[in-house]
Amino acid sequence: MIKLELPKVGDALRKFGTITQCGDSLPWLSECRNKKTATLDLRKAEGAALLKRLVAVSDVLVENFQPGTMEKWGLGWDVLSAINPRLIMVRISGYGQSGPYRDRPGFGRIANAFGGLAFLAGYPDRPPVTPGSATIPDYLSGLYGAFGVLLALRARQKTGRGQVVDIGLYETIFRFLDELAPAYALNGFVRQRMGPGTVNVVPHSHYPTKDERWIAIACTSDKIFARLAAAMGAPELAGDGKWGTIRQREAERELVDSYVAAWTARHDRGELLSLCEAAQVPCGPVYAIDEIFADPQYRARDNIVRIKDDRVGEIAIPNVVPRLTDTPGRVNWLGPPPESHNEEVYRGLLGLSAADVDALRADGVI
Repeated sequence: MIKLELPKVGDALRKFGTITQCGDSLPWLSECRNKKTATLDLRKAEGAALLKRLVAVSDVLVENFQPGTMEKWGLGWDVLSAINPRLIMVRISGYGQSGPYRDRPGFGRIANAFGGLAFLAGYPDRPPVTPGSATIPDYLSGLYGAFGVLLALRARQKTGRGQVVDIGLYETIFRFLDELAPAYALNGFVRQRMGPGTVNVVPHSHYPTKDERWIAIACTSDKIFARLAAAMGAPELAGDGKWGTIRQREAERELVDSYVAAWTARHDRGELLSLCEAAQVPCGPVYAIDEIFADPQYRARDNIVRIKDDRVGEIAIPNVVPRLTDTPGRVNWLGPPPESHNEEVYRGLLGLSAADVDALRADGVI
């Protein structure tokens, strides 16, 4: 994968987040791992011409400019697909390539808000909060983009033609909102913020522990609640008891959650995990990042990989997901410095001479 950046300026991600001693940010080092970096100014005619040459020998082009930007540079789908009819073009923007909002700029925070997730995050008597991370839509859009490429590659095997994968950042958030849309269309239900609670099921929340931590418990059925009730020493609450059905528990949601919270508050988190696991009640610790690093499951699954880099020493980053049995993949290098692969891309891939590359660099094209 080749990452193209503006000459001298570089990609904005290099300066987003915690800056390391090499001048690049931790997000850049982590998220641009295994990528080859080359510089190219698409605003210049020579730069646009070089991109066309790259397109001719590529399967996929991914861009995330505001709609119309590539067209302004003479690099729209009609032009690029004429050069390479098998090309697959992934276009990720705030609102997609069509619709009345297509020209609006967008970032992850805006997508969380417009997509409907931010409205649900927090407590009902307080303002909406960031749902964990403002960058969730960026990651989701990348995943959907990759999925779209796989579908397009399969289609290309039959048709011989590429196509456009068009994604609006907000669409990936909207797609994740379980029954929110059909519930509103069916009966006009507008879900409100519920704190850590979950609509349709209870107890299904985060509960305090004696050692001042938190535990997540998920009872998604009456059978699971019966197991939890037994673990709490109150089996009479389940079955034919007052909270035996989800309808009964939802009618007294606050009382149910308060009862469970009072029970969890009498035990340390480790003890609660053992009690719930013994009863086959889905549970888990509400982890901070330091606890993730210490957890044996993360260690056994190699979820955190440490990569040495000459510029910053050793950096710990999330490992490859998913891991395949025959081709599990690996992280070979962190996000590289600018122009790291200019020679490989322009001389090796496109066959330019050393003099050509020097002239393009002197003119600020690369």
